[in-house]
Amino acid sequence: MKKIIIFEVQGGSDKGPDGYRKDTMPMVQALQQRGFEAEVVFYDFERQQEILNDVLENACAYVSRINPGNLKHESAYFSMLRQLCENGIIGMPHPDAMIGYGAKDALVKLTNTSLVPKDTYAYYSLQELFEQFPSSLAKGERVLKQNRGSTGEGIWRVSLVDEGEVPHAKSKIKCTEAKDNHVEYWELRDFMYFCEQYITGDNGMLVDMPFLPRIKEGEIRLLMLKDRPINVVHKKPQDHEDAFSATLFSGAAYRYDSPEEWQELVTSFLMQLPDVTKQLGGYDLPLLWTADFILDTNPDGTDCYVLGEMNCSCVGFTSELELAHDIAEAIIDRVATSAH
Repeated sequence: MKKIIIFEVQGGSDKGPDGYRKDTMPMVQALQQRGFEAEVVFYDFERQQEILNDVLENACAYVSRINPGNLKHESAYFSMLRQLCENGIIGMPHPDAMIGYGAKDALVKLTNTSLVPKDTYAYYSLQELFEQFPSSLAKGERVLKQNRGSTGEGIWRVSLVDEGEVPHAKSKIKCTEAKDNHVEYWELRDFMYFCEQYITGDNGMLVDMPFLPRIKEGEIRLLMLKDRPINVVHKKPQDHEDAFSATLFSGAAYRYDSPEEWQELVTSFLMQLPDVTKQLGGYDLPLLWTADFILDTNPDGTDCYVLGEMNCSCVGFTSELELAHDIAEAIIDRVATSAH
């Protein structure tokens, strides 16, 4: 029986004293307990060909546990994963699924569902930002999200200081960054030029969507094992006027719930999941991924849930390591299904 390879990258604040992510070795051990050989391989651009050859010869599947946004050679890593998949290695996830579900512009592809507001846009050039963003801002407060980064860096809540004016180059705007909820005041044109850094480079883009004030009630993260919700994290921002960030780093309070406690959200999302999969390229669902929701209000006053982000590149479960056994079962099931 061939090995299951788990890709990691050396270094970073998410590693334990043994050099691995704290939730990786429990997966390896759970697979070994079930009679499967599993091994962690550290991706290294300098050794890419050697790693590729070794995995092709000795493995049947890989599980990617790397945040590609933190890689210097992100496109090379994706290229290697694509070669593995093209040569019969089972990708968990396939690199194009990683891009499809993990990139922020997935939201724009889902604006024809009820999950994402219709006035959600993606900017791939400074020109597109200058053409569309002022008219977006004229409708009310917005959130701009860069594709790269984490812990809220490059995610800005933007509003006009003078709410009544038609936005123009010198309009004064208030900008709050999700990283730590700090506030900056800019002229609109200067801020848009500042945002060019988020648009340039590999997979650079900005997503622009309406700000949802009910983020104050908390963001609801569904932790998904393929098509099954296994955990819900309720993330409530700090209780002060400008705070909208739901990261631990910014002082948000986390609560862990069972999916049954969020039955309405879970049922609604699972019903729409086939459509989500289709819109995002029709790939197998990622092994372990998350979908973050924010409460909003329908015109008739009832609650609804808006999808704010998805992530599937290196989702962690350090607070509940017993999930390693469920994940191992899902990996084995995927390998067995592909063998038939």
